[in-house]
Amino acid sequence: MLSQPSKFTKTAAQLALVLWALAVLYPLLWTLLSTLKDNSQFLAGRPWALPKSPLHWEHFSYVWRTYHFNDYFLNSVYVTTVSSVLAILLSATTAYVFSRFEFRGRRLMYGVYMAAMMIPMILGLVPLFFLLDDLGLINKLTGLIIVYTAWSLPFGVFVLGGFFRSLPKELEEAAYVDGSGYFRTLFQIMIPMARSGIVSIAIMNALNNWNEYVMGTIFVNDPSKYTLPVGISIMQAEMQYRVEWGPLFAGLLISMVPVVFVYIFFQRRIAEGIIAGAIK
Repeated sequence: MLSQPSKFTKTAAQLALVLWALAVLYPLLWTLLSTLKDNSQFLAGRPWALPKSPLHWEHFSYVWRTYHFNDYFLNSVYVTTVSSVLAILLSATTAYVFSRFEFRGRRLMYGVYMAAMMIPMILGLVPLFFLLDDLGLINKLTGLIIVYTAWSLPFGVFVLGGFFRSLPKELEEAAYVDGSGYFRTLFQIMIPMARSGIVSIAIMNALNNWNEYVMGTIFVNDPSKYTLPVGISIMQAEMQYRVEWGPLFAGLLISMVPVVFVYIFFQRRIAEGIIAGAIK
């Protein structure tokens, strides 16, 4: 039997976790405190000091209206939500077919999906740009959604394929005997049983798409269709010689809040999906 850890080991582990939590939380707290300062407090040479009264909560509304963060935020929500849902739907159906059916060219097609995971997206930016241009999807959120969905698909197929292969085939056979078709079996039996993996992939895709900057800059040049990462960069460029530090940190905080809430509310789901995927 394994020996129980000593009291010193437990204390050291708890101390390490506390220090790690402080290292993660301090940048978030510092960003919030910096949002409440005016430029004079930054230029005074004490950027780490606490904000002085009055606290400038108006920086949030100023950024929201003046720098069009309302449009950027809604664009990011729309693109992230639609691309994540499409990626999960296509990943689940594709992984199910690869893991449960035998057909000519299956191994080759699966190998293509896996090979796509090894190719950096930056290598495909030029051909993707011309392809979207030929399809009339440049400067359209639809084009960005298609690219994000395709970008997320190989990893989803890889992870969900492992989940589906681990499930007993007797479940499907019993469903077929009861008159269930392929689609009903997939959506009512297989997908619910792979829920932990699907939730984990959905969260990872959402976070990646929310924070993506390069493709959002290249494929969209219409200011009304910028996403949040691009909008923050544009805001900083518009400030030019006089950086408004408070509003800049307010914009950063607006972009960070959804990600923080996702981690807070779904951290258990993420851990469950990772552990289940490792066991499978």
